Amino acid sequence: MPRHDGRAYDQLREIRFTRGFTSHAAGSVLVEFGNTRVLCTAMYEDAVPPWMRAANMAKPADEREGWLTAEYAMLPSSTNTRKQRDKGGKVDGRSVEIQRLIGRSLRAIIDLKQVGERTIWLDCDVLQADGGTRTASITGAYVALWDCLLKMKEDGKLKYWPLVDSVAAVSVGIVDGQPVLDLDYREDFAAFTDMNVVMTGKGLFIELQGTAEEHAFPREQLNELIDLAANGIQQLTAKQKALLA
Repeated sequence: MPRHDGRAYDQLREIRFTRGFTSHAAGSVLVEFGNTRVLCTAMYEDAVPPWMRAANMAKPADEREGWLTAEYAMLPSSTNTRKQRDKGGKVDGRSVEIQRLIGRSLRAIIDLKQVGERTIWLDCDVLQADGGTRTASITGAYVALWDCLLKMKEDGKLKYWPLVDSVAAVSVGIVDGQPVLDLDYREDFAAFTDMNVVMTGKGLFIELQGTAEEHAFPREQLNELIDLAANGIQQLTAKQKALLA
């Protein structure tokens, strides 16, 4: 049965990457999953957080690590009703959860010892939301990180190339009894079950976030959702590789 936008149940939305979208960041990309658009940028600085600096002091110089962290935000006009900006240093709980997820996902595929005592900042700003903003952020942040590392290499800041794998993410869910891939907002709102899956290019899992909204679901359906997500992430990984080749 076709979905409301005509896609097959196992079909991604149109995926687009615009590399080098801004000029000041070491790495930047506009990533689009259908009508969801996220600007992902990556910058680095020659310093680490105080807690890591203290930990590094106890290590030999060649074992001291860098850090990678992420921030996520939705612009006020990214949804059909204005979203208030975070004020006074307070970030809403959803944004905190997502930026931690982005950070964990990217740290899983980088050897931070090769970065030296430096911090890489990933900023994911949602320009337009139509479902899947966190999965688009992770998938785009990998591209921005790659370009940032290229700049660091040019600047003589890397010991060796630090990436040990790639990473991408996608949503899956059960809509009208049918498991489907890459939900937009309309499908996400109506889904009985929705799940976000983060995987490496080698097919290893980083994170599974799944919830049953109205009805519990059996193990067999969970396996079907995971297989559907793994297939989608293989497609996203292929797009990343083609872009960065």
